Amino acid sequence: MLELEGVSKRYGDRIAVNDVRLRADRGTTVLIGPSGCGKSTLLRMMIGLIRPDAGQVFFEGATLTRQNILHVRRRIGYVVQDGGLFPHLTAHKNVTLVPQYLNWDRGRIEARVAELAELTRMPRALLANLPHELSGGQRQRVSLMRALVLDPDVLLLDEPLAALDPMVRRDLQQDLLDIFKRLGKTVVLVTHDIGEAAFFGDRIILLRDGRIVQEGTWRDLVNRPATDFATKFINAQRSPALAPEAPP
Repeated sequence: MLELEGVSKRYGDRIAVNDVRLRADRGTTVLIGPSGCGKSTLLRMMIGLIRPDAGQVFFEGATLTRQNILHVRRRIGYVVQDGGLFPHLTAHKNVTLVPQYLNWDRGRIEARVAELAELTRMPRALLANLPHELSGGQRQRVSLMRALVLDPDVLLLDEPLAALDPMVRRDLQQDLLDIFKRLGKTVVLVTHDIGEAAFFGDRIILLRDGRIVQEGTWRDLVNRPATDFATKFINAQRSPALAPEAPP
């Protein structure tokens, strides 16, 4: 679904992404690495919020351009760390903003809202609330509903659980995993947490200084680390008390 071919991005003197090639197909691809390694920049390139200085981004084999970007974005759901909800709109209006813009009829909108509320386990009564009246976990559920409202082919998530407290985070991790499996979409998720990467990832891509250090399954990273950095990064986070158990 998504392919990045030799993409690079520089901010002033700092190289954020350096000649990266990666492909994301059906299933969950996790981008992991320390802060500043280029994870979020890559995700923003995938949805066209950032244009690479070199290289190309492809969606279903077609180059992402200024001419097709709006069409492509309607096929990509995007969830950011704090939810990114409009603070002056209710949760319901946040979810339905784009369908209303696209002139969906009311019955279709409400049917989709009901479907997504059930999918994300978001109480429908709370959709009348403003974002500041919701908990952090509820805001992320609303953000996920908004990202899924057009039934996109691809779902991009930029550290969606990082700001949540541990108990809420663990509950939402399991709910997200169930949603990913149920929908069967192409998912790209950014995290700095190796336990979270193991929990979600069919394929894990470890980045450092804007380059891919290693890619493969969780077991590949643990049992066959490609570099000393990979070993150190994994070992620094392997406390079972801090990470969910990876699925078998």
